[in-house]
Amino acid sequence: MATILRDLSYRYQWLYDVISSLAALTVGGEARFRQLALEGLTIDPEMRILDLCCGSGQATRYLVQRSNHVTGLDASPLSIRRSQKNVPRAEFVEGWAEAMPFDANQFDLVHTSAALHEMKPEQRRQILREVNRVLKPGGVFTLIDFHQPTNPIFTPGLYGFFWLFETETAWQLLNTDLTQELAAAGFVNSRQTLLAGGSLQRIQAFKINQEDECKIPQNTSVPTAESQT
Repeated sequence: MATILRDLSYRYQWLYDVISSLAALTVGGEARFRQLALEGLTIDPEMRILDLCCGSGQATRYLVQRSNHVTGLDASPLSIRRSQKNVPRAEFVEGWAEAMPFDANQFDLVHTSAALHEMKPEQRRQILREVNRVLKPGGVFTLIDFHQPTNPIFTPGLYGFFWLFETETAWQLLNTDLTQELAAAGFVNSRQTLLAGGSLQRIQAFKINQEDECKIPQNTSVPTAESQT
């Protein structure tokens, strides 16, 4: 069940922006948070990028600085209207993440920011399969979302935020291994980086067929998980 504060934050853009800005202080501010999922990736201006669950375009505005072909997808008509106003350079489509209105093998990169924690487990797994479907072979799926803190200092802040603004699906994500779910959806070479005392995780994973393995550029090779505070 959604909390009152959560409902208000989605109804009033200014309140959502204030909450996001305060939460982003743990990683250096709003601008850095919205670009965390892109760190370490080489993005060509001609790459086709999907901003999945784009909301009001908070991260989309940074994607259009790197690519000339950015599409945002969200199921909320209100969010789509806001994003069209906030980021007119991008194209926006209303639709469900678990049944995307796109052809297969269409995007070079799919990005999502703090969205998967809002999905029920089977819904989330279906979304991962859909992401794999719309990505081109060799394409990358990059995400940022919550994680069980590895530094106990960050636990009270994260749990307090959850009690005020999140639902049971966010708590469920803390006990979920997203890298395993990505592997089950067909992704390989997942790189997980923990940030903000482990309370955030960035994962970058590739869609690749066996015959395409040799085509992954060396600068996008993926090491084992690392941790940052």
